[in-house]
Amino acid sequence: MIALLRAAVPLFLAMITGQLGSLVVTSVLGNHATVTLAAFAVVTAVLNPASTAVQGSLRGLGPFVAPYRDDPAAAVPVIRDARWLSMTTGLVGATAVACVPLLAGATGVPGEVVAEMGALPYLLAVYLLVFASTGGATTILVALGRSGSVMWPTLSFAALLGGLSAVLVPALGLTGVGVAWVTAGVVSAVVAALSLRRALGRAIGQARPRIREIITLAKVSIPLAGTVLIKFAVLGVVTLAASTTGTRDTAAHAVLTTLTGFMMVTSLSIASAALPDVARATDTAGARRAHRGAVLLAITGTLVVAGLLLGFGENLLVLFSDDAAVRDRVLGLLPLMLLASALDAAQAVQGMGLTALKRSSFSLMFLAIGYGLLLLAAVPVAGTWGITGLWAAMAVANGLLVVLQGTGFRRHSAKLGAPGTPEETDPPPTPDTRTKPPGAPGRS
Repeated sequence: MIALLRAAVPLFLAMITGQLGSLVVTSVLGNHATVTLAAFAVVTAVLNPASTAVQGSLRGLGPFVAPYRDDPAAAVPVIRDARWLSMTTGLVGATAVACVPLLAGATGVPGEVVAEMGALPYLLAVYLLVFASTGGATTILVALGRSGSVMWPTLSFAALLGGLSAVLVPALGLTGVGVAWVTAGVVSAVVAALSLRRALGRAIGQARPRIREIITLAKVSIPLAGTVLIKFAVLGVVTLAASTTGTRDTAAHAVLTTLTGFMMVTSLSIASAALPDVARATDTAGARRAHRGAVLLAITGTLVVAGLLLGFGENLLVLFSDDAAVRDRVLGLLPLMLLASALDAAQAVQGMGLTALKRSSFSLMFLAIGYGLLLLAAVPVAGTWGITGLWAAMAVANGLLVVLQGTGFRRHSAKLGAPGTPEETDPPPTPDTRTKPPGAPGRS
C-alpha cells in the first residue's frame, strides 16, 4: 500500500495543480467583465465534458501498456495505435467545442454573450487536438511506473495558463484565454512527449494505423469515455433540478458540488495509480489484493478530507459565500454530501478495476443503471424533498454502484488464470505482438 500511495501522490498533486490553474482563469475573468465570465461559462460547459471524455478514453490505454513495464520500448506499437485512437476522439471533441457559438445561438443564449466568445471556441478546439496528439502520454507514464513524471506537464500547463491569462485577458478578453490555453497546451504536450521518450528509451516514430488493434483499444477506451459523459449529463440534470428549489439552496448545491470535486481528486489519483498493478496481475488473488488496497486507500483519503471539512467547514465556507444562510445550509448538508462522496470514491475505484481487467463495457452498463435511476428521480425528488433529497438520492445511486461495480470486479477477476477463457478484447496475433512479454496480450 505504501508503493501505491507513493505512485498516487504525484497524480494527486498534478490534478490539484490543474484545478488551481482553472481557478486562476475564472478569477481573472470574473474581475474583467460579467459578460466575459458568462461567455466563458457557456464555452467550458461543452469543453469540460469533451476534454474529460477524451481524457477518459485515454485512461483505457493503461491495461494494454502496463504489461510492458519491464520492457518499455516493446510498448511502442501499442502507443502508436493509441495515438491514432486519441486523435480520432480528440477530433470529435474539438468539433463539438468549435460548434459552441452555433449551439449557443440556437438554444437562446443572449446575443451579447455569444458575441463575447470571439475566437475562444476555435482556440480551445485547437487545444483539444493538441491534448489528443499526446496519445495518452500521462496514462502511459503511469502504466510504465513513471507517475512522478506526470507532475511536469501539468505544472507547466497550469503555470502558463494562469500567468498568460492574467497578462492577456485585460487586452484581449476571452481571446487572450484561448491563446493562453493553446500555448500552455503545446508546452505541456512537448514536456509530456519528452518525458515519454525518456521512459521508453527511444522515439515513438510513425506507422500506418493497425485497424484491428485500434478497435481492440477502443473496446476498452470508448466505454470509459461513455461513463464520463453519462455522469456529466446526469449531474447536469441534478443541478437543473436543484435550481428549482430556491436561490439559496441552488447556491448551497453549487458549493457542495465544488467540494465534492476536490474530494474526488483523491480517489481518482489512487484509482489511476492502482490500475497498472491490477492489469499486471496474473491471477485472481493478485488482482484482488491490488484492487482491495486501492479501495481502502481511496476511502481512507476521502475520510481524511471529510474530517478536515467537518473540522474547518465553517471557516472554509467563507471563501465560497458571504451569505450566512447559504453557509448554514451547506453545513447542514455536509454529512450527507460526505457520505455520497465516500461512496462515489469507492465506486470510482471499483470501476477503474474493471477497466484494468479490460471490462470497461460492464462499468459503463453499471453506471448507466445507477445514474439512469438518478436521472429519473432527480426532478420529482427535488420537488418533494429539495436538495436534501437530491443528495440522499446521489448517495443511494453511488451506493448501488459500489455493489454493482464490486460484484462485477469479483466476477471478472475470478476468471484470471482459468484455462480456456481467452480475453475477449485480445487482438489477433500480428508481427508486433510476438515481441510482447509473457501474458501481455491479455488473460486466459
